This record gives sequence, C-alpha cells and structure tokens, in this order.
Amino acid sequence: MTLEKVLNNKNFVIFIFPFLLGLLSVLSFQPFNFTLINFFIIPCLFLILTYVRKKSKNIYRKKPYIRNLFFIGYFFGIGFFLSGTYWIAYSLTFDENLNFLIPFSLILIPLLLGLFFGFITLCSGPFLRNDYSSFFLFCLIFSLIEYLRGNILSGFPWNLLSYSWSWLSEVIQILNPIGVYAFNSISIAFFCSPVILFFKSKYKYLVFLTFSLIYFSFYIYGSYKINKDQEVIKETSQTINIKIISPNFNMRYIHSDEEIKKTINQIIRYSDPDPNKETIFLWPEGIFAGVYLEDLKKFSNIFNKSFSKNHLIIFGVNTQNSTKEKFYNSLVVINNKFEVLYKYDKEKLVPFGEFLPFEYFLEKLGLKKITYGYGSFSKGNKQKNYKLNDLNILPLICYEIIFPKFIQSSEKNTNLIVNISEDAWFGNSIGPHQHFAKAIFRSIENNTYLARSANKGISAFINTNGVVVKKLEPNEAGNIELNVPLINNNFKTKNDLIFFILLFTYTIIFFLFKKKYND
Repeated sequence: MTLEKVLNNKNFVIFIFPFLLGLLSVLSFQPFNFTLINFFIIPCLFLILTYVRKKSKNIYRKKPYIRNLFFIGYFFGIGFFLSGTYWIAYSLTFDENLNFLIPFSLILIPLLLGLFFGFITLCSGPFLRNDYSSFFLFCLIFSLIEYLRGNILSGFPWNLLSYSWSWLSEVIQILNPIGVYAFNSISIAFFCSPVILFFKSKYKYLVFLTFSLIYFSFYIYGSYKINKDQEVIKETSQTINIKIISPNFNMRYIHSDEEIKKTINQIIRYSDPDPNKETIFLWPEGIFAGVYLEDLKKFSNIFNKSFSKNHLIIFGVNTQNSTKEKFYNSLVVINNKFEVLYKYDKEKLVPFGEFLPFEYFLEKLGLKKITYGYGSFSKGNKQKNYKLNDLNILPLICYEIIFPKFIQSSEKNTNLIVNISEDAWFGNSIGPHQHFAKAIFRSIENNTYLARSANKGISAFINTNGVVVKKLEPNEAGNIELNVPLINNNFKTKNDLIFFILLFTYTIIFFLFKKKYND
C-alpha cells in the first residue's frame, strides 16, 4: 500500500493511527523512559490535524471535518490512557464482588479521560496549518486543557508529558522556579518542535535550533543547581535519622486480633529498632488494611517493649471521629507508649477507591468503594504540618503525591515530605513506577528531601534535586536508613503564575504570526 493510499484511508488517519500513537506514548514514561518517542508522537498528531483540515474539502468533506478533528484527539487519548492507566483494573481483582467491573474500568476510564485530548484537537484543529501561529496555538490549547485535566472536578494530573523527563535530573531542576504546569507547557512545545522543519520558512532551522538551545540551557542550569545544592547539603548540620520500612505484604484485609498481632510483629522485625538511636520509623500505608487505630491500641504493650523513648513511628491506619459517624484514611505519628502525637486525615480521596461518588444512588446498584468496607471515607480538612523541634513534615498519603497543589500550599518552613503508599493494589504493573515518578517532581518543586514508604512499590529517599539517594524496588522487603538533612529555604514553587504567563505569551505570538488562510 502506497503512502498516498494510506493517507486517503479515512479510518486509518482518523481512528487507527491516532490510537496507535496514544498507545505508544506510555513508552516515554517510567519505567521505560524512552522520552525521545515524544518527538515523533506529538509532531505526528499535529501533522494529522493539519492534513485533515487541508483535505476537508475533498476526501474528508467540509461538513463533518470538525467531528473528524475531535475523533483524532479522542482516539489518541483513548490509546494514551488505555496504555497508561490499565493497571487501575488490577485493583478490582482483590474483591470478587468487583470483578465484573474490570472490563468497564479498562474501557470507561480511557473513554472518559480521552475526551480531554478530543477537546484539544477540536479547539485547535480548525485553525491549524503548517506555520508558526498554528504551532503556538496548538501548544497553547494543549497546555491549557492539560491544566484543566489536573484541576477540574477532582483532578487527575497523571502522566503529564513533562513526567517523561523524570529520569533526567538536570533538565527537571527548572521545576523549582517555574512549576510543573509551566514545565509541561514547555515540554509540549519542545516535543512538537520537529514540525517546524515541515514549515515553508527560511528561518525554520534557526527556530528549531532555538528550541534545542532552550532545553540545553535547562540542562546547564540543572547541572549548576545540583552542584550548588550538594554544597548546601554538606554544610547542613541539622539532620534527622529516618528508617523506611517496606514489608512487601500481599494485599489482604485483617479480620482478627491474631492477624493484627502477627502483622505488628512482622513489621517490627523489618524495622529492627536500636533502642539507643534516635530514629523515626516510616511504615507504608495499607499494612493494617481493615484495622482502626483503636484496634491497634490493644497491642500497645508490644510497641512499648520493642521501641524506646528515642523512637517515633509514622504509619497509615483507618480512624474514626469522636461520634464514629465519619471514617478517615489517616497518617499518625506515635511514640513507644502508643500515644498519638499527630494525626493527618487524607484530603484527596481516590474516586471509587476510597469514596463512592453519588453514593446514595450507586449503593442501590450494589456498588461499593474498592477499599475495605462499604461506607466511603470522609475527606480530611486542611491541617498543619507535623513539627518536632527543627523538623517540619508535610504528610502526603498515596494518591496525594500526584497533586502539585499540596506543595504550593505547604508551609514555608517545610523541610521534609513524607509519603506513605499501598502500591500492592497495582501488582507487577507499570503503576508503581509511574506513581514514584510523581514523588521525584514534588521533591524538586519544594526543594525538600522526600521519604517514601510503599508496600510493594518503590520506597526511597529522594533529595532536594529529585535524585534517589537510597531505594527499595517493588516487591523488595527490608529497610533503608538515612540521616536526612533538614534544609530550610524559600526556593519553593508557590503558584502557577509562570504557567499563565506562558499561555499569555503563546497567545501574543499566535496573533503576531496569524494571517488569513489561503489554502
């Protein structure tokens, strides 16, 4: 089949090829990190749109071509989210009552989230051709709708294109001054930049080179910042010893006191506490699945016997309010006497995972949240950090790590981010790797060390530059320990101002280059 026949095949151009491009996009993210593929995928998406718009008067016909432009983006989005979020379906395998939902999750999630990409091509496609104004319009709309995806309703900023750089520490240092959405917008423009080589412009090679130089400057800036920050780390005298534990427990719910006792003794063995060493032990979310804090208090004698006054333990557990009318997914800090020194109730709950939207209606259909029990968790209120002497901890539970807003609204003196997670939900899939990539970004944005404990996920210490200092791989049981420097600084991402300045800049450039279509 010749290229001309392929391009004249409407079904291939509108549906099949965009879908395949979307599927391939997963290779740019963790754990594959084949970032270069985006320099093929995004330009192809742009060129398909300009081709269909140009051919709208003949093979695609003028009347329905707007619909075709939407379908190009929509089927790209279906492929993008099918390959990038298929692992969500694995969480439904732990409860046989929910197994019937597996096909729906594999189909409905991509069908719904794919609409965002459909809106990108619907809004930009009718105005695109191979020129500079179209380039900046495409980047503008792409960036804006990705921002909306991360913020409207409950928000789902998963696998923004910028996350495909998570492995290249030097380039992503720019996150700290400009924020993730501004960096995502620049990444979109950079990935799309090869289309400039198809423009009829004598300056196209110069413009393309300019984009390359911009990203090279990010690398230079990042190298300089990493070297400078390493000097600050060496000069920091205030430290706190933290031991992260990853027990690699299988996904299960605890139903008896005997099982609770067994779990406590197992996690303590992995913790291997030294009574004379001041240590904060970080246990993952989910190890006490189905257990409430009051249930654990029955075994306070085990904690008192195993830990000393030099120890604190941070872990995840279900809690209830005083009236027992509300239930929370919480992070608590306790001492060896099992006195609760701090409690954080998760603010950002997972739809269907931790709460059931339209609960009154859906419960009548026999649906329930994925996590243990039928009642939905309640959303926690905004809470202050946990503070102990010079230590100022921002707590984030599991899913919350994907939201940059928690970093932007964090306290000025935050000097450690703690993230606990239960990644056993996603099995041996790409899910835990993609989840971990978000933690790398949050540490850079806040210019703060991050300690992450994940059962069957990646547990790690990440420094202020997003560099992994120590880690345990998925399905690896054990502990890692580090004297974490307590670095206080004001170089933290606080808002999305730079992102909106970029959008304004794209808009100005679009109008400066805009000229009447003549094709």
